[in-house]
Amino acid sequence: MTTTRRTYLKGALFSAVALSPMFPLACASAQSAQQNGFNVRAYGAAGDGVKLDTDAINAAIAAAAQAGGGTVYFPAGRYLSFSIRLKSNVSLYLDSGSVIIAAEPKDGSGQYDLPEPNEWDAYQDFGHSHWHNSLIWGEGLENLTIAGRGLIWGKGLIRSGPGARRKLKAGDMPSSLGKADPMGERLREGAVYGAEMVGKGNKAIALKNCRNVVLRDFSMLKCGHFAVLATGVDNFTIDNVTVDTDRDGFDIDCCRNVRVANCAVNTPNDDAICLKSSYALGKARFTEQVTITNCQVSGFDLGTFLDGSLQRTQVKAPDQEGVCGRIKMGTESNGGFRNITIANCVFEHCRGLAIESVDGGIIEDVTVDNLSMRDLTTSPLFIRLGRRMRAPEGTPVGAIRRINISNVVVSQANAPFASIIAGLPGKPIEDVRISNLTVEHCGGGNAEDARRTLPENEEHYPEPSMFGVTPSYGLYARHVRNLQVHHASLRTTGIDARPPVVLDDVDGVAFDGVRFAHAAATPTFQLQSVRGFVLRDAQGLRDIASTDYSRATLQEPQ
Repeated sequence: MTTTRRTYLKGALFSAVALSPMFPLACASAQSAQQNGFNVRAYGAAGDGVKLDTDAINAAIAAAAQAGGGTVYFPAGRYLSFSIRLKSNVSLYLDSGSVIIAAEPKDGSGQYDLPEPNEWDAYQDFGHSHWHNSLIWGEGLENLTIAGRGLIWGKGLIRSGPGARRKLKAGDMPSSLGKADPMGERLREGAVYGAEMVGKGNKAIALKNCRNVVLRDFSMLKCGHFAVLATGVDNFTIDNVTVDTDRDGFDIDCCRNVRVANCAVNTPNDDAICLKSSYALGKARFTEQVTITNCQVSGFDLGTFLDGSLQRTQVKAPDQEGVCGRIKMGTESNGGFRNITIANCVFEHCRGLAIESVDGGIIEDVTVDNLSMRDLTTSPLFIRLGRRMRAPEGTPVGAIRRINISNVVVSQANAPFASIIAGLPGKPIEDVRISNLTVEHCGGGNAEDARRTLPENEEHYPEPSMFGVTPSYGLYARHVRNLQVHHASLRTTGIDARPPVVLDDVDGVAFDGVRFAHAAATPTFQLQSVRGFVLRDAQGLRDIASTDYSRATLQEPQ
């Protein structure tokens, strides 16, 4: 039989619609979930935002699990709920117009599941140590999906909790951003650690020891301490999820085989996308095989990313630094990080990229490529090896090695802080390569700033501000071995009396193809205890072949 042109075009049009990556597939998924799934309305959910729907939602999930698996369908409506307990082989589908709202534990209406015991809660904050006290949680499960174009609104979640139980060191600040109170002094005799959290929830989605998990297409608003806390989750995908929240966006802790793609995460008060490797599972476990691609992170005022107004009235986070909203590895860093790729991401009105090991973990084999940053509140690049050591006694200091950063462009970088690479005396950060870097700082540093000697602060919570104003405006490196900087441009929009680059205790360093602007009579490089310094094709300076400097400045001839 001959296929007519009209029949062929009709078939081609149908195929194109079916294969469209946007709306048509979403419609098909919604129709399938509605027709073949477990509709929460059929199990008694009112969806009016007034009546509690917790029991109906959990009944629908239990029915799907009992049937061997299936999709729990949320049609348009407002579903007020306390803890929703996930099951293996069960998907949640949030149709357009559906909102899951975290209930508020008041007037005896209900409460969130209790935080489960964790004998290892001495080594990370309360929020990292418990999963059940959440709006949606699962433990020891497999084959989970939460998808659809609906919204998860953590209206009744709280954004804080106790700090770590072990006594904090001087200068250490728990990531709960509360006061650094040593728990032994704060708790009265007979008091129970975390008692104030009973009945309360502080996470929107919490997953522990799960595998084969997909989060896709939905949005999240005001989600407490964590929008997503995933600990020990393997084969994990977060795709096209939009978050506008109080504290951390995605915390990916002790996880393997992770893909975060096409997400927008706005978090003015904490980190947007954060890789961690805590001791919450009772062992040191790497976070590894992670790809973060095509994502946007920011620190606009809470709620103004989802409504599109992108307001910037908030100028500080609760830790009294500039707004946060960045991509970070650490601070919890017992197990370490390896085989990590971060590519094609945009940073706007937030802190820069942070790579931190301070609790004994090893960070190695990290590739960062194609970052665009604008209106930064701290250092564009911050790489820190420290010894805070929230870890079992006897844990050695960690290591950072083999970091490759390329194709980074930054404008409106915060004046006080250069990019910082800071190891420890006798424990250098190793093998860092930076290429195709363009940074435009705001300027404003003075001659006194240029003379500063930065404190080591080995045990402090790692933030660029731990050192104070840096003596260079562009790059500060101390206790580093094998540093290469290729094809970099550093400049300021305002007058700055600091040199572009300060190196201190650096062994094996090469700069080539660099263009560094600076004020008249200000050196390009300030060097102290630098060995094997190589310079090629640096604007205004002669080439140098492997020279040692105990103390020197390199300056263009006047």
